[in-house]
Amino acid sequence: MGLGAPVADAGSVQIQGLGLIGGSIGLSLRAAGWWVTGWDIDELRARQALRLGAVNEIGQNRHADVTFVATPAAAISRLAQEALAEGNGVVSDVGSVKGPICAAVEHPRFVGGHPMAGSEQVGIAGARADMFGGAVWVLTPGETTLDETYAAVRATVAEMGAEAVTMPPDLHDTLVSVVSHVPHLTAATLMRLADERTAERTVLQRLAAGGFRDMTRVAAGSSDIWLDICDANRLAICASLDRLIEALGDVREVVRRGDRDALQLHLEQARVARVNLPSGIPSDVELAVLRVPVRDRPGEVARIATLATDIDVNIYDLEIAHSTEGDRGVLIMVVAAELAERLRSALAADGYHPSVRHLGI
Repeated sequence: MGLGAPVADAGSVQIQGLGLIGGSIGLSLRAAGWWVTGWDIDELRARQALRLGAVNEIGQNRHADVTFVATPAAAISRLAQEALAEGNGVVSDVGSVKGPICAAVEHPRFVGGHPMAGSEQVGIAGARADMFGGAVWVLTPGETTLDETYAAVRATVAEMGAEAVTMPPDLHDTLVSVVSHVPHLTAATLMRLADERTAERTVLQRLAAGGFRDMTRVAAGSSDIWLDICDANRLAICASLDRLIEALGDVREVVRRGDRDALQLHLEQARVARVNLPSGIPSDVELAVLRVPVRDRPGEVARIATLATDIDVNIYDLEIAHSTEGDRGVLIMVVAAELAERLRSALAADGYHPSVRHLGI
């Protein structure tokens, strides 16, 4: 069914798949003033999404400015290709494995995406408008992705309160195996070990205090999606599991020997690394604006955003100013003032000619 959306102040979005993530996208963008249309293969789930306010209307809006495909991984490529063929808006997805999807959907109006957020709650009932506030949302543009496509999806992600981080699909899959996929499998394995202690199960459950519950919380999430994830990213997951098994073997040997110094070093290094994990954007950060002349050709903005990720510079805001004549434009980026020179130097070394202005100066 085709739907004609009323004019919204912010824009219109189509969501394919109204589960935990799709529903949260709908709630977040509706709160920001978007007109949200959604579809799900499960009609009961779609109606629940409507009752919960995650969508304005159930159905297909082929005129949507942005389409998010938030279905299980096996259906993402097909639905993304259909959305691109039937509409003129930009399309993204939320799958947690990017390589196979981005290879299958190479299109100027598509950019792969993965919000690093979720919940142990399953389905639309767990959706929240603030799900993505302060979360990292990875974007993986392809070689043919237009700058306007990347900028539009990035701006939409920012409206939901997320921090966009740009990188190649294969790098994403390698890194996410370490920070998401293997931790989930590890949590599930720990829960199985605990559950196998049938004779002491009641006592063990009473002993399972905060630390164990926190570490195994993700094991309560939906098991269905992990079948596709492990299939699609098996090489990276197996490599990370091998490294974890090796590292646990090293720790086992340290404990077996009773080597207190080595154990203390191991635990202290882990403690320092954990304490220094990023916790969001500081509210008092001083900002600077970089203006970068770029050629008006596909991939320029994504290339610069990827370079910023490589040197650990977060782009807080991004805008493309096209020239009224010629094939050039200006990319305008807002970054932390203390990191502006790092990004300027990296861009200059890559052949760009950026200028920097500190805000308030």
